[in-house]
Amino acid sequence: MNFRLFFAVILISSTNLVLAQFPEVKTDLDRKVKSFLEENERRWRDLNVPLSDGKLLYDIIVENNYKTAVEIGTSTGHSAIWIAWALSKTGGKLITIEIDKDRHQTAKANFEKAGLSGYIDARLGNAHELVPALNGKYDFVFSDADKEWYKNYFISIDPKIVTGGCFVAHNVNQRTYGIREFLEYIESLANYKTTTNRAGVSISYKTK
Repeated sequence: MNFRLFFAVILISSTNLVLAQFPEVKTDLDRKVKSFLEENERRWRDLNVPLSDGKLLYDIIVENNYKTAVEIGTSTGHSAIWIAWALSKTGGKLITIEIDKDRHQTAKANFEKAGLSGYIDARLGNAHELVPALNGKYDFVFSDADKEWYKNYFISIDPKIVTGGCFVAHNVNQRTYGIREFLEYIESLANYKTTTNRAGVSISYKTK
């Protein structure tokens, strides 16, 4: 066996897999966002989602033409960048909430570098208080904060999610008490259709 050829094929395949996860670049903003994400691909720690989950969020928003999004748990902004990138395609805007001041400031700097600040309303505060206080209607919600509060977040924002809207929750494969309680609750609702992928992301569409 030609091991050099074997490893070259593996390397090329792996590279193509990563590249395939990025949307098609059509605009100057696309190029700026993609370049920023590529440059920082291995730096997203501190409670951020992996690239594959970011692309999943992007796809859900673009495919459903969602425009009014909420993120619970910004961290330093990886998922928010994917969400805002999608909203730049649909003409929407994201409200993202983070309790930690340092992460909040880092996220805002990242949004600026990625060219997406105009699509993001980054709020600093306790989501336990800020989520129930949100006004308006929303078609996309991403929950990636304290897992024991997932059910409470959902109950607070459910009346504000429009029919056809989507509530996405991260790390539901952890199966802690809060996660189990949340999944049992949302899966019992007749007006939501919920699926969970192998990566531990639950996706719930509001049907009526």
